[in-house]
Amino acid sequence: MFRKAAVPTVSNGSYLQGQANGKLSSMDSGQPAREGKVVLKKKVTLLRGISIIIGTIIGAGIFISPKGILKNTGSVGMSLTVWTVCGILSLFGALCYAELGTCIKKSGGHYTYILEAFGPLPAFVRVWVELLIIRPAATAVISLAFGRYILEPFFMQCEIPELAIKLVTAVGITLVMVLNSTSVSWSARIQMFLTFCKLVAILIIIVPGVIQLIKGETELFKNAFAGNDASIMGLPLAFYSGMYAYSGWFYLNFVTEEVENPEKNIPLAICISMIIVTVGYVLTNVAYFTTISAGELLLSKAVAVTFAERLMGDFSLAVPVFVALSCFGSMNGGVFAVSRMFFVASREGHLPEILSMIHVRKHTPLPAVIVLHPLTMIMLFNGDLYSLLNFLSFARWLFIGLVVAGLIYLRYKRPDMPRPFKVPLFIPALFSFTCLFMVALSLYSDPVNTGIGFAITLTGIPAYYLFIVWDNKPKWFRKLLGKSWCGTSLLQEFLRALP
Repeated sequence: MFRKAAVPTVSNGSYLQGQANGKLSSMDSGQPAREGKVVLKKKVTLLRGISIIIGTIIGAGIFISPKGILKNTGSVGMSLTVWTVCGILSLFGALCYAELGTCIKKSGGHYTYILEAFGPLPAFVRVWVELLIIRPAATAVISLAFGRYILEPFFMQCEIPELAIKLVTAVGITLVMVLNSTSVSWSARIQMFLTFCKLVAILIIIVPGVIQLIKGETELFKNAFAGNDASIMGLPLAFYSGMYAYSGWFYLNFVTEEVENPEKNIPLAICISMIIVTVGYVLTNVAYFTTISAGELLLSKAVAVTFAERLMGDFSLAVPVFVALSCFGSMNGGVFAVSRMFFVASREGHLPEILSMIHVRKHTPLPAVIVLHPLTMIMLFNGDLYSLLNFLSFARWLFIGLVVAGLIYLRYKRPDMPRPFKVPLFIPALFSFTCLFMVALSLYSDPVNTGIGFAITLTGIPAYYLFIVWDNKPKWFRKLLGKSWCGTSLLQEFLRALP
């Protein structure tokens, strides 16, 4: 089911493979489309691009427990400083991805850029880890937050049953998959609505906080930098937490081929989104500290709920609903974007060919979306999600750092490449150093979990040689591999039967 290069083929007139010979032709390449060719259409406008980025960055963390930074900085002033600096660093990374997105007009994000700069092996390892562990586990975790907070108003006086949370979560995951399989337009419209809900939720916190400041509630900001001194290990870990909270700015690059006028809209969407998110995050934390002391914030399980209960009375019941909608938006944006990575990796020959097929009428990468569903359900009911994420949290920054280092490498390797948007060289240099520093820090501060994650990541190397490079596989191995992927033929029949 794996192949070395994708070959254009039509499957019973319903689905069409990607480009040929392992090189992904851009939709903006100027080549005339073959008659009857089915492609992903350009339906991501500037506004939809902004909603994808904001909608995936802002999840549950800013509403539930932004205490990781405070815990590791030791003071209110340093925590607000770290929130601001992390926003600026994330903007630097986003600008690097804006350059890559305008000069390499192919979907796939991290995978495509690593492939262009460093070749197929590291690109395969990236998509291997994303498909098997990172994306299913990350989707399951944010979905569990959705399930918990959508049920919160119904269980105000008692603990929510874990089974109920998982069942509602399973429904939410299925709904996201169906939505992304059915229509790109509707998925984008709902993402815009959910992004609006996220911004409303942040304003619900910021506006009362500003009113508190106007009233003179500034006691907690006096001697803002006084408190426990940040340790040498604590301050870098605070940056790690902050960068994680801002992660998601790269998702628009996963759908580059579907963006209208990418040379203009990708940089604009990234810059606008990062400014909005950074200002929103900093002001939200300022609002928290007008009402909640540092000690109370560290003890709170859901800071936004605690804040709302003190200032808004009965209206605080709306906060869990907004948190649930925020989580749903992150689920939707993540599935929408990452499915394109799988689609492109399949088109390149690094994943089973069925994942590069497009529904002839809906124009969605339906198989690439559906493949996430069973894997996410397994993660959901596995019960060890946070350990998996801890094992592989370093992998995200390792590969992002590699991508940005690849930008510097491409400046010298391919100096004649058209670059409609170009950042000063110190920006990718600083950002890639920051990413690699965080990876090195995780190896030092948590060698066991990071070592396990590193070992899981390395399994992609033998998998690459086993499935991609090795041509003369014995008959028994081909038969075993065929049985392991026997469900794909059933999936094909199911997809053809869809209206």
